Amino acid sequence: MTRILSLLFFTVCINVAAQQNSLPQWSDQLNEYTNNDWLVKPLTIKADVYQSTDKKDLVLYNGLVKRVFRISPNIACIDYTNMTNGQQLLRAINPEAQITIDNKRYDVGGVKGQEEKAYLLPQWVTNYETGKNDFVFTDYSISAIIPFVNWKAKTWYPNTKNPTGKVLTFHFKSPLSELQDLLINVHYELYDGIPLIVKWVSIENKSNQVFILNRVVNELLGLVEEESAVVGSPEQMKKQHGIYVETNYAFNNAMRYDISDQTTHWNIDSTYTSQVNYNYQTPCVLAVYPEKAKALELKPGEIFKSVRTHELLMDSYDRERRGLAIRKMYRTVAPWTTQNPIFMHLVSKNDEEVKTAIDQCAATGYEAMILSFGSHLNMEDNTPENIKRWTSLAKYAHDKGILIGGYSLFSSRRISDEDDVIDARTGKPGGAFFGNAPCFGSKWGLAYRDKIKSFYKQTGFDIWENDGPYPGDVCASTKHPGHAGLDDSQWRQMEIQKELYRWLNEYGVYINAPDWYFLDGTHKIAIGYREVNFSLSREQQKILNRQNIYDGTFEKTPSMGWGFVPLTKYQGGGPEAVLEPLKEHLTDYEQLMVQYYGAGVQACYRGPRLYDTDATKQIVINTISWYKQYREILNSDIIHLRRADGRDWDGIMHVNPMLKQKGFALFYNPTNENITRKIKLPLYYTGLTNKVSIAEKDGTAKEYSLNRNYEAEVTINIDANSYNWVLIAND
Repeated sequence: MTRILSLLFFTVCINVAAQQNSLPQWSDQLNEYTNNDWLVKPLTIKADVYQSTDKKDLVLYNGLVKRVFRISPNIACIDYTNMTNGQQLLRAINPEAQITIDNKRYDVGGVKGQEEKAYLLPQWVTNYETGKNDFVFTDYSISAIIPFVNWKAKTWYPNTKNPTGKVLTFHFKSPLSELQDLLINVHYELYDGIPLIVKWVSIENKSNQVFILNRVVNELLGLVEEESAVVGSPEQMKKQHGIYVETNYAFNNAMRYDISDQTTHWNIDSTYTSQVNYNYQTPCVLAVYPEKAKALELKPGEIFKSVRTHELLMDSYDRERRGLAIRKMYRTVAPWTTQNPIFMHLVSKNDEEVKTAIDQCAATGYEAMILSFGSHLNMEDNTPENIKRWTSLAKYAHDKGILIGGYSLFSSRRISDEDDVIDARTGKPGGAFFGNAPCFGSKWGLAYRDKIKSFYKQTGFDIWENDGPYPGDVCASTKHPGHAGLDDSQWRQMEIQKELYRWLNEYGVYINAPDWYFLDGTHKIAIGYREVNFSLSREQQKILNRQNIYDGTFEKTPSMGWGFVPLTKYQGGGPEAVLEPLKEHLTDYEQLMVQYYGAGVQACYRGPRLYDTDATKQIVINTISWYKQYREILNSDIIHLRRADGRDWDGIMHVNPMLKQKGFALFYNPTNENITRKIKLPLYYTGLTNKVSIAEKDGTAKEYSLNRNYEAEVTINIDANSYNWVLIAND
């Protein structure tokens, strides 16, 4: 064992020394905290990998985040700094990753010897050692970031580019003879212009045997604690708010990531004996892994890839600023989510109704039409007759310049005893998230995947609305071809679902899905709503919709969420709940469109038509034209002004320092009286600092001076049960 470790260490020294000579030299001048706010003004410095002056360390740095790795005697992260506020996140060294193979746990990288765990000094690391069974660092490689999804857009999106940055990969081998042909790579992606690192692990089996991966922890960080609590359980204490963590392994139909997350674990550290908590219960170790991926076969020649952990460093507790940072992360790593086509939701009984809806979309400026649930579309029918029908209708839509899509249900349905999820407690179908649901690894599930791909390849459809995708069910069947048994069933089904979404995205298909697969290729999710609320009156719906928009755009960009407008009866309710006949409810129809389009949020206008008279048609045309005129700013980030409560004005404001139109604020009056209000507009995130030009609707602009809080106070008149808006630009 000692001989093998010595040979590995000698090889490392030769390989790394040769590589380091080509790296730029770290300078203490780079260690200065940035004065620019990256959420307002882009940084010019690019992500890169540096060597320290003493050549002991590698430094991953982009001006906003610095992560330092000691390279000897094994790779160990010794510094993790937020350069925007100088916060040191790291208090203790942990392995780079941790894997359990055939029920034996191994550390990947890291060094042993730290006794004081409250803080870490780099000079301490000199005398630390490598664990005898640890995977040992051999060399590293550096490359440019490439898109995780090779997205293809047919729909509108703003001036969005693929992300840039550097990937630093550490390569590890085991000193144990039985693991010599198992190669582990730890990948760090550092992005330009954002304090974000994406970390993931790949494991390549170059042997002739099968390994069982029981657990892969792809991130393990000893982070500084958030608070000083002498007593209390981990559940009672705050977690580390200096770092936001998100992976591409989330499900729960919650329409929010934090509730959908399945991989983030905040653990205690009993070796941290100087913590103030008497029972060592402080949650100060971040571990990232999927809990229910317990027995994954890694066959000869296969490469396993872990979840991708997105680590976004935070410099504030302010909800708006934190939300802006998260939204910037999505725009960066998942640029396909900025696509935002204008679509209607058709309920059809025959082909002629489809053609009528397409004609109305083309006549009013709509860009797409989706056949809603309850329509006569069946994507699982791959008969020549069905494919011919929908290919013809897709061509009809495309000839009119309209994209076409459709709805397909997966989970909340029963297929058969052979194909449904099997409950481990009973050995029978049932016990799934939706009660009964098919297993994606069953013959039916795999055939469903293939039928969806085939339908899109043959018909030329452009949009997929997938209802009830795989929501994390485990399946105890040992007969399904897509998984071996209970302990790999969740992981394998997730992989099938994510591969389907990536395939569709790269094929140019736009995807609405009710779960959190944004990082694997989906485009839109519900902004958050309760279906039965659409049986309430139109007056109530207007206020509830604005509440949903307000609440649902803190962590999502406007383009990531969809709302709902029932043109016809939906989930109960009487005539007061619907807009049909449209000609009789033009004021409500227009305001509902303005609320959604003004927020940059697309709604599902569900019904058989967009207009019934020339007057209705003109209302739709005017609203769509207004939206398209200001589309760039209306798809920009939202600053939340006042939440709708039905008592007084409410409103939101879009901001974008990169546009000529820096801001766009909308105000609503839900009362029966005209009102005049003085409103302070927080304009910091517009990038404007001194004077601004503000115009009410298309009126004459007025000059305003900003106070020391970057606010401009404006007087706004809002008619009863109506709205108003202002446009903000440079003076």
